[in-house]
Amino acid sequence: MEEQYRQAAEILSGAKTVISLTGAGISVESGIPDFRGACGLWEKYDPMEYAHIDAFRRNPEKIWKMVFELIELTSSASPNPAHRALAELEKKSILRSIITQNIDNLHQSAGSRNVIEFHGNAGRLDCLNCGRSYGTGEFELKSTPPRCRDCSAILKPSVIFFGEAIPMQALAESERLSNLADAILVIGTSAVVYPASSIPFIVKSSGGRVIEMNLESTGLTHSITDVFIQGPVGSTLPELIARL
Repeated sequence: MEEQYRQAAEILSGAKTVISLTGAGISVESGIPDFRGACGLWEKYDPMEYAHIDAFRRNPEKIWKMVFELIELTSSASPNPAHRALAELEKKSILRSIITQNIDNLHQSAGSRNVIEFHGNAGRLDCLNCGRSYGTGEFELKSTPPRCRDCSAILKPSVIFFGEAIPMQALAESERLSNLADAILVIGTSAVVYPASSIPFIVKSSGGRVIEMNLESTGLTHSITDVFIQGPVGSTLPELIARL
């Protein structure tokens, strides 16, 4: 893949505004399986029964059976070399922002500062009743759902459930950056879930270049991708960064 690395490094070196779109694939090497894949949460829990906002409002105690596992899974994970490589790109002022579909906080843990979260963050808890927010570390999360210290309502993880809208600020900022970007790194995602799926196309339609890094080819690979680097991103991304 020497030629692919060379082309990708050339694109990044010559770009003024680079953004990245990340998905579950970047965190698999940190021990967090894709929720939709083998051994994912949705094999054990029906997402419409356990991850819909209406289900949470009806019976939050039931939903917390799944939430305890979700928080344990994400809180026990550590950033891998791919997360750290993106943080290094930002530190070098090459990468402008990361738009992520992940909820595991690993980009921030690796040192990235400009992270747009489409689906929220499992490290925070929100009160749907009074609006107060907490960090998960403020509670001992074992078997009893945590309650708001102001109004006693059961707290909800600050992740976007089915039936909830992606935050408008995240959508607006991601669209603004996508229109500005002259290069995008698509990492660990097949980019099929809207609205994240539209981001590479916005970049491409604005004249930007698309660098895709995935284990397998996707619908992007033979349509809008300019450079496809195949393999585990924990290895390929640091290798690309070394070429810059």
